[in-house]
Amino acid sequence: MTAYAFVNLAITNPDSFAAYRERAGEALKKHGGAPLEVSKEAEVIEGPEKAPSVAVILTFPDRAAAKAWIDDPELKEVHALREGSGSSTITLL
Repeated sequence: MTAYAFVNLAITNPDSFAAYRERAGEALKKHGGAPLEVSKEAEVIEGPEKAPSVAVILTFPDRAAAKAWIDDPELKEVHALREGSGSSTITLL
């Protein structure tokens, strides 16, 4: 069953984020993932939280694939670029 992940990014280091974006697509493909939607104009319409700098909805073949992507030791450097670009939260839906 298809799984989705919501990625909430607050970018404070644009250079690290640019380097991440160059490698993120291939990292996702390795586990069957792909971006479904990307927005730099996210807007909170209810609740106290701030809108992210970048909001992304990822799709994966299943929950196991999403977890394999985030836990893949070969992708540690790619994930470090994302982590170095600011704060991020990834929620598996």
